Amino acid sequence: MAKPLTDQDKRKQISVRGLAGVENVSDLKTNFNRHLHFTLVKDRNVATKRDYYFALANTVRDHLVGRWIRTQQHYYEKDPKVSTRTFGRDSECFGHVEEADDWLRYGNPWEKARPEYMRPVHFYGRVEHTAEGVEWVDTQMVLALPYDTPVPGYRNNIVNTMRLWSAKAPCDFNLKDCDSSPAVLCCPQLAEAPMFYVLQFFEGKELRLKQEYFVVAATLQDIIRRFKASKFGSTEFVRLDLSTMPDKVAIQLNDTHPALAIPELMRLLVDTEKLSWEKAWDIVVRTCAYTNHTVLPEALERWPVDLFRNLLPRHLEIIYEINRRHLERIGKLYPGDFDRLRRMSLIEEGDIKKINMAHLCIVGSHAVNGVARIHSEIIKNTVFKDFYDIDPQKFQNKTNGITPRRWLVMCNPGLAEVIAERIGENYIRDLDQLKKLLDFVDDDAFIRDVAKIKQENKLKFAAHLEEHYKVKINPNSMFDLQVKRIHEYKRQLLNCLHIITLYNRIKKEPNKLWTPRTIMIGGKAAPGYHTAKMIIKLITSIGDIVNNDPVVGDRLKVIFLENYRVTLAEKVIPASDLSEQISTAGTEASGTGNMKFMLNGALTIGTMDGANVEMAEEAGEENMFIFGMRVEDVDALDKKGYDAVSYYNRLPELKQAIDQISGGFFSPAQPGLFKDLVNMLMHHDRFKVFADYEDYIKCQEKVSALYKNPKEWTKKVIRNIAGCGKFSSDRTISQYAREIWGIEPSLEKILGQTQQTSSNYLSSVLLQANLPGYLHSSRFY
Repeated sequence: MAKPLTDQDKRKQISVRGLAGVENVSDLKTNFNRHLHFTLVKDRNVATKRDYYFALANTVRDHLVGRWIRTQQHYYEKDPKVSTRTFGRDSECFGHVEEADDWLRYGNPWEKARPEYMRPVHFYGRVEHTAEGVEWVDTQMVLALPYDTPVPGYRNNIVNTMRLWSAKAPCDFNLKDCDSSPAVLCCPQLAEAPMFYVLQFFEGKELRLKQEYFVVAATLQDIIRRFKASKFGSTEFVRLDLSTMPDKVAIQLNDTHPALAIPELMRLLVDTEKLSWEKAWDIVVRTCAYTNHTVLPEALERWPVDLFRNLLPRHLEIIYEINRRHLERIGKLYPGDFDRLRRMSLIEEGDIKKINMAHLCIVGSHAVNGVARIHSEIIKNTVFKDFYDIDPQKFQNKTNGITPRRWLVMCNPGLAEVIAERIGENYIRDLDQLKKLLDFVDDDAFIRDVAKIKQENKLKFAAHLEEHYKVKINPNSMFDLQVKRIHEYKRQLLNCLHIITLYNRIKKEPNKLWTPRTIMIGGKAAPGYHTAKMIIKLITSIGDIVNNDPVVGDRLKVIFLENYRVTLAEKVIPASDLSEQISTAGTEASGTGNMKFMLNGALTIGTMDGANVEMAEEAGEENMFIFGMRVEDVDALDKKGYDAVSYYNRLPELKQAIDQISGGFFSPAQPGLFKDLVNMLMHHDRFKVFADYEDYIKCQEKVSALYKNPKEWTKKVIRNIAGCGKFSSDRTISQYAREIWGIEPSLEKILGQTQQTSSNYLSSVLLQANLPGYLHSSRFY
């Protein structure tokens, strides 16, 4: 006899009964029309494209709701198979101009506001030490309103939650308080200013720190609330023992931006929950883990102590106490080594005393990882060597990955289909199966199919450029792409020097049979990064000259892709032939764009930096175009001394290119426009552009030669695609789950609201390994 259902079980069944189902095209149309008429109050005579989008989004969301509810029920039922985890974690044609991306202007049909879980977030004030404990008083308060967005798994019934936060003013907020302060700092409604506000000014720094703390404080309060009441639907039991929290919660600090999670969690545990310092610290360290994303010193956040003292006074006290105990431990391990104490301190002395947030993350976490093998070795051997020496067990590597669902199946369906015709569709869930494509490297039919798909994608993107950029390009030319953040270390300037060299060669020998190229560079510069903005200006100025030279014609085109973003990437990456990954060896943590290009059939020209190293191992270095210094060569050159002028004097083509830039050839109306760039390259270039110039030009000659042999080029493309298995985000998240968070994927099956069987359910979905619960973030972008 079946066991009778409890009241709680009955409530669960009722909660998902009668929800809208979408089983066929007819149901889809019916629900679409229902939302158009009754949700948006429109008919087809007046509805806009946006109305159609909202109606379709609401229709799809209806289909997700039952699965969404059941997924959350599964996580919070008695004795769940998986622990509760929280993953806290991403211009104009002739210059660079920032415009606000008001992405919520028309609302967001996918999200659901959760005002019942609104949390207070405090700033400023002062600290009182009393017999009962420590109190943070006389603060300014902002309310954090959560918004939940469903994140469905691939062809299964899992729907996880991404929780975002929006800042709201409390009811008693008084605009008069803003009289003596900049509104952007004072009014809580304006806390949704761009997250990457200009940081040169004190107000920008304070706003940025406010935003980072806002996300951290709201998220941690929510984590503790959910931990205390984690038995779904039950009011009879609340966890009071927080010592088991690290067994049920994991917080992954994605770079230093959420580093405040460490002192904030300590504040909540010590001041609010009244735990001892020792017990609270044990919980914090076992809960938190830190992912480092950069080796550049300037990118590791350091906040002025005075800023903390004013904005977050209690957190400053906690950081000082963490540092005192940390240095006490170092002093016992290395007695008398005061220089080591200075290097490892969380507080950096100087004209302006600062808090080193990376050091705080390392000290307050049980695991520290880089995002590519070479990057992880660099942080162990140089950047954080002192910390590695005392806690080597903390340090790991987790090479980045990309999801093949978006970056192949969705953005390049033609290629996904021809692959599936040869090896089946299971590779979509198990990317290692792409290795089977090695059996088809010499298959003429497959070679033709891959080349045909590439050409079709190029034709589509050429049409897109003509429509949106008013630029007509040769779709039979090599599409040479460098799309990434504009930064000196990514060396868009090296690409520019190649463009100028190629231009000069074509002008010198116009009758030679040149491999036609369309070179596209895209990316954004930080608002306050003058050099990066001048690099964009140089690119567009070079394009202005090259694209209008009748001698060059369509043999060389230079295009700057303005407002580069995911939707544009989904168009251009499938169309690319050559992927430029040319950062100075030892400066790029990993990169994921390199993986996206590789998966979509572009060959890579690059240095042995970041994930390029592992890509070369997987695909074979002979199937990539590797050039330039290795990490050890860069180190040796640093010790010897880098002399850019010697390269300038020795290499005639380099000298000609630099003279053209400095002499105003590309800026005739403003001859001295690029003097700062030239001065930087000649006298204080940290990233050694000239040192790799000669080898880069020779490597580009090999690229042009191979492109003239389409069959051999496509064979290398196939070998690259076959080597992409390692770079699936499924593998990455699986490693985080098992090796940092200490969990295994759940094998329990969750039925959809209309399903009686689960034959199509993917029992082990590694993409959901940050499982149960919630990805937390904010709604600032």
